[in-house]
Amino acid sequence: MKKAFVCCAAFLVPFIIFSQQNISAAIEQKAMAVQSKLVEWRRYLHQHPELSNREFKTGEFVANHLKALGLEVKHPVAKTGVMAILKGARPGPVIALRADMDALPIKERTDVPFRSTAMGEFMGDSVPVMHACGHDSHIAILLGTAEILSSMKNQIAGTIKFIFQPAEESPPPDEEGGAPLMIKEGVMDNPKVDVIFGLHIESNIEIGSIEYKPGAFMASSDVFSIKVKGKGAHGGSPWTGVDPIAISAQIIIGIQQIVSRHAQLTKAPVVITVGKIKGGVRSNIIPDECEMNGTIRSLDTEMEKDVVERVRLTAEKIAEASGATAEVRIDNRTRVVYNDTALVRVMLPSLAKATGGNLKERQWITAAEDFSFYGTKAPAFFFNLGGMPKGMDPANAPGHHTPDFYIDDSMLYVGVKAFCNLVFDYAAMKTNENKKAKSQKAF
Repeated sequence: MKKAFVCCAAFLVPFIIFSQQNISAAIEQKAMAVQSKLVEWRRYLHQHPELSNREFKTGEFVANHLKALGLEVKHPVAKTGVMAILKGARPGPVIALRADMDALPIKERTDVPFRSTAMGEFMGDSVPVMHACGHDSHIAILLGTAEILSSMKNQIAGTIKFIFQPAEESPPPDEEGGAPLMIKEGVMDNPKVDVIFGLHIESNIEIGSIEYKPGAFMASSDVFSIKVKGKGAHGGSPWTGVDPIAISAQIIIGIQQIVSRHAQLTKAPVVITVGKIKGGVRSNIIPDECEMNGTIRSLDTEMEKDVVERVRLTAEKIAEASGATAEVRIDNRTRVVYNDTALVRVMLPSLAKATGGNLKERQWITAAEDFSFYGTKAPAFFFNLGGMPKGMDPANAPGHHTPDFYIDDSMLYVGVKAFCNLVFDYAAMKTNENKKAKSQKAF
C-alpha cells in the first residue's frame, strides 16, 4: 500500500510542474493582453488624484470594477478603502495583495497630456493634488491582477484578498487612517490572512526590473514636534528675555549629533530631519515660543526606541539649560518594513519569472511605508518595481514626492505578472506542503 502511494506521488510530481508551467504561460499571455487597460486606468487615476482619507471617487472606481468581476466587495473600509475577496475552486491559503490609493498636495510640473490639474483641501488650504509617488500605478496593477486571477478562478487553490488602502501618506491630523485603520476594521481577518505581498513602483529603477531586500527593507517613521517656550523681549536687548529661536537652533544641532555621535550606524541607518520651524513675527521681536517639526527614521526597532528617547531628552535638557522649557511630542507613523527572509527566499523564482530574470537585491531604504503594519499580522514581502524609462541615468530620474515625478507605464504588466505568479506559486507550495504532511502521517 505504501509502495503504491509513493509510486502515485512520483507520478504526480511532473504533472504538478507541468501544470505550473502552463499557469505561468497563461499569466504571461493574460498580463500582456491587459497592458492597454493598465495604462488607461493609471492615466485616468493620474488625472483624478485625491488626498489621504479623501479618495471617494477613487474608491468608487475601484469598487465598481471589482464588482463587475464578480468578487465579494466591501466598500468603504477605513473611510474610503476597498477590500475584495476571490475564492478559488479548491481550498488553500489566504493570500493578500495590497495597493495604496492616495495622492499628495503637490502641483504637477510634468509635460504629459494626462497631467493633473486637480485641487483639494489640505490643512484648511486649497492645494493642487498630484500622484507624485506612483500610487495610481499601484491601483492599476492590482486591478489588472484581480481581472486575471478572476479569469483563472478554477485553477486557484485558496482565497485571494485584494486590499486597496487609503491614506498611506498619513491621514490628516486628528484622523485615523491608512494600514492601521484597515487592520482595525478587519481586512487581515475573516478569513485570516496567511501571507501578504505588496509592491512600490520606483522612478529610479529601470522598467521591466524588480529589486528586493530580505529582512529590514524600509525605515520606521516617527513624527515629532518640539515647542520651545521662552520669554519674549526686544531684539535690541535679548538679555531681558529667553530666546526660543536661538534655543531651537541649538536643539537642531543637538539632535543631529544623536545621529553622528550616538547611533551605531554600522548596525543600521538613522536619519533625523527637521522639516519645519516657525517662530516670531518680525525681525526686532524675540517671541515667547518657537516650534519645529520633523521625522526620525531607523531600520532597527531597538535603535528607533533609543533615538526617540534621546531626541526627547536632548530637546528638554538644552531648553532647560537656557532657562526655557521644551514640550516634545513624538508619534509613531510606521514601523520598519520587514520582509520575512524565508518567504523572500522561496518566492524569488516567482519574481524572476515575472521579469525574465531581471531581478536583484538592493540596499535598505530610509523612506517609510505603512505596509509595515500588515507584516505584524502575517509574513510579508514588499518589493520595488521599475518605473524609469530604459536608458535613463537613475541620478537624473525625478524623485518621489516632487513636482517632476514621472513613471514610464509601458511595462506595468510586469507588476501584474509578479503578483499573479506569487499567488499561484505560494498556493502550490502550501498545497504540496500539506500533501507531504498528510503522506508522512499515513506512513
